[in-house]
Amino acid sequence: MNKPKTPERILIIKHGAFGDLMQAEGVLHDIRQHYPQAHLALLTTPGFVGLMQRCPHIDQVLVDHRASLWQLPALWALYRRLHAARWDTVIDLQNSTRTSLYRHTLLRRAQWIGRLRGPAPFTGLRGQQHLLQEAGIDASHALQPNLSWMAANVDGLLAQHGITRPYIVLVPGSSARHPEKRWPYYPQLAAALQQEGRACISVLGPDENELAADFACPVLQGLDWFTLAGVLQQAAAVVGNDSGPSHVASCLGRPGLALFGASTSPLRSELSRGAFETLQVESLEQLAVSQVMDKLRSKLPV
Repeated sequence: MNKPKTPERILIIKHGAFGDLMQAEGVLHDIRQHYPQAHLALLTTPGFVGLMQRCPHIDQVLVDHRASLWQLPALWALYRRLHAARWDTVIDLQNSTRTSLYRHTLLRRAQWIGRLRGPAPFTGLRGQQHLLQEAGIDASHALQPNLSWMAANVDGLLAQHGITRPYIVLVPGSSARHPEKRWPYYPQLAAALQQEGRACISVLGPDENELAADFACPVLQGLDWFTLAGVLQQAAAVVGNDSGPSHVASCLGRPGLALFGASTSPLRSELSRGAFETLQVESLEQLAVSQVMDKLRSKLPV
């Protein structure tokens, strides 16, 4: 009598960054649908473990501290953990020098699905879509990530701050390493919205406390990713920079705008999705509030 076949064990590698990982949600969805009985584990960096443990497409999240390649004891420890799990298949969504090394050393016995050659795709997300298609995996969700599972119930928080719907969320920050991505006129945009009778709130990150006093509207600070997603999910529209919260809003299907200067490419960001668009100018300091308002009005409820 034949024993039932053990479900396949699949390791998916996606280290980050945050926006790239959120964009990959649809790719993870497609992998889960193609392997409904498999044990799917995600190998990612420590900062994303708590977040991705809630992802409905993943059974297990493993930590990769991405030790320097000359730190042999750390690499040996990672090898022992990965080898003991006996992965049947590895799906490499990172496609980096590091994961290439893993393929030829730490995970050389597993079947490997990854982009091994050919010209680089225009965006990482398009590359992942192509990777799935080349592997015979239906990629119908790849370009349509859905982060609704990430959104916490925030009714109590909104009531605590006297916030009623419909409201517009303004996210003036970005990575502290890239201040050039920040449009400087969010307080003036908040004032313009309020003059038109539009309720708005500002969401500030942990390194943006100094901005709170500039806003004559409710300010929410110190939100975790799940609470932030809940606030964004209920927003009538979202305006942000090239930042993590803009990626979340786009992947939640919210109307909105992401503002870009000349330093980065809105096309490569893959932020434009449905009613969420990008607006690029040569200089963010020269982008007037009136221009943003004109672009935003069509997205707001009458």
